[in-house]
Amino acid sequence: MTQIARQISLLCLTGCVLFGMSSCSPDAGPAVREQASGPAEGIDWPGYGGPSGEQHFSPAGEINLDTANRLGLLWSYDLDRENSVSQPLAVDGILYVTTGRSKITAFDGASGDLIWQFDPQILETAGRALRSSWGSRGIAYWQGKLYTATVAGGLICVDAQTGKQLWTVATLDTETGLYITGAPRMLDGAVIIGNGGADVSDARGYVTAYDGDTGEQLWRFYTVPGNPADGFESDAMEMAAGTWNGEWWRYGGGGTVWNAITYDEKYKTVYLGVGNGAPWNHNIRSEGEGDNLFLASIVALDAETGAYKWHYQVNPGETWDYNASMDIALASLTIDGEAREVLLHAPKNGFVYVIDRTNGDFISAKPFVKTTWASMIDPESGRPVEDPAARYPDGESFDLFPGTFGAHSWMPMAFSPQTELVYIPTSFIGARVSSGGVETEHWKRYPGFGADGGMSAAPIWDETNPSRSALTAWDPVHQSLAWQVPTTGVTGGGVMATAGDLVFQGEINGIFNAYDASTGDLAWSFNAKAPILAPPVSFSTGGRDFIAVQTGSSTGAAALGTFFEDINIDYRNMSRRVLVFALDGTASLPDQQPISLNAITDPDFDVGARPLMAGAIAYGRRCAHCHGLGGVAAGSAPDLRASSTILDDEAFAAIVREGALLGNGMPQFGELDDEALLDMRHYLRFEASQMRQ
Repeated sequence: MTQIARQISLLCLTGCVLFGMSSCSPDAGPAVREQASGPAEGIDWPGYGGPSGEQHFSPAGEINLDTANRLGLLWSYDLDRENSVSQPLAVDGILYVTTGRSKITAFDGASGDLIWQFDPQILETAGRALRSSWGSRGIAYWQGKLYTATVAGGLICVDAQTGKQLWTVATLDTETGLYITGAPRMLDGAVIIGNGGADVSDARGYVTAYDGDTGEQLWRFYTVPGNPADGFESDAMEMAAGTWNGEWWRYGGGGTVWNAITYDEKYKTVYLGVGNGAPWNHNIRSEGEGDNLFLASIVALDAETGAYKWHYQVNPGETWDYNASMDIALASLTIDGEAREVLLHAPKNGFVYVIDRTNGDFISAKPFVKTTWASMIDPESGRPVEDPAARYPDGESFDLFPGTFGAHSWMPMAFSPQTELVYIPTSFIGARVSSGGVETEHWKRYPGFGADGGMSAAPIWDETNPSRSALTAWDPVHQSLAWQVPTTGVTGGGVMATAGDLVFQGEINGIFNAYDASTGDLAWSFNAKAPILAPPVSFSTGGRDFIAVQTGSSTGAAALGTFFEDINIDYRNMSRRVLVFALDGTASLPDQQPISLNAITDPDFDVGARPLMAGAIAYGRRCAHCHGLGGVAAGSAPDLRASSTILDDEAFAAIVREGALLGNGMPQFGELDDEALLDMRHYLRFEASQMRQ
């Protein structure tokens, strides 16, 4: 019976998660090879995607295949108990680390000495945006300044030497349901930021560019059209409106740019990875008609003016949460004997795309996982050849591969200009999708900014594949698999490649690995004693190379807690740290104290006293992405099955509805009435009773 309740919880969760400085250029493959045998002076990691081109590649080469066996922990630092899956930055030997509440801490990268800390104090002002609870993926650097975005939509500029705030601007209205989890990016002195929220609200996506010195707004580009009666902000929006149907603007349309933004300095172009629709279900959103531009698209803009240049849509009429928000890497490749300037993209839908970055022309795409929704991408049109049944007609279901979690989630891939391979954190999870009895004609979003895509999606597995996830090395020139190694759980962490011919990736089980970039052979590993989902970085200072990574779980992993039960991730003893490695490092981590997780004692529980369905729905829509599917937590928040709070009406209401723990990061759900709270408690008491069996 518990599995049924967890399925209910997951169906409700769909939508949350399932569900200036430059050291090298994208064309620098031959040049960086010369550094691979020794240390390089002053190699920085100034942006989320690395020194250049969002490749997540470092030209530092002192740590390489020959020296990897000497790699050891140099220093570590315990961070606050927040989401810790962000990517650090390193500039001029200073390591800048951010955590879930957009705090920034500056360290001497070589010694670990603390320099300063900045805290934007967001808990009391975040409001509904705090419900996303995800936190910051990373920060940006430009000319002595750092840029961080808060979940409530603030963009903050901080002095990199002192940690003092220089300016802040509000980029969105949190009452719309929008929020920010992505890292800002720099465009020749401008800072650009998008937002999220299309899964939980009537959102209309956009990105905004601000002057890096003053915070003055320079331009804004909307990714989906609004109500035609209000006019269009640009010719691009008028053009896009012709691909929509019905009254899509009532639902916002979606198209948030919550992650992928790549700046191409050579062509003064910024590429946006646009998200899914609002709601997911194409039959609701657009009456089942039209391509719905620019959803699930790569959109190229003039970096100076924000004017539209071109687009390529990976999923026309998207209806499975197959957004194009995964990272976009720039590369120079020789394809069919011709030198091409390309971008590389491996979105959720399971294909690796190679696109001409000068004009958006389709070059090639091949699946890197099992794909049942489409048999191929047509080489002439660049459009997918879909299985019509994948659009789950009324009353029917479809076994969708990859599932709504995606073959590649937010964890960044890496591209090495030396091997010319892309390294993709890959998931093999599928989903049984259907309209779930939704009445599309009169559909209304569930109130309270809960996840609601107008469809259902229950996880299924590819029984022919013994792995749940893998690190996949893919040849984008020949569109073929180079090598693949299995990873733990349903996904591995973010990836980094280096000029030392190494590929670094952490796993949910706490093991941090380095692989031979050409063969996938394991070159080195380290037990970090905590999950690693964050992408690592590499930097050099004082003639020495360093590797840095953060440990800790996130709400995205927490939502899939039932798939991590055997790993025993616990909120109370999960370490959230920054780890820095170097050759001949000799530091060690303290032993992790085991903590037993015991369900609350509840002798008066009567499973038949209330229906489980109502509580499972309320919990799934609001709580599961932090506290775990089926109540099985995965480190982001406490496991409520072991909390006595679920036995007490007043205590539960004080925390959930009144916001008694807001200062600890627990959001307030003021819209819940007494009946809804009782339903949620009843469901959690049921899950606790199953845990004791």
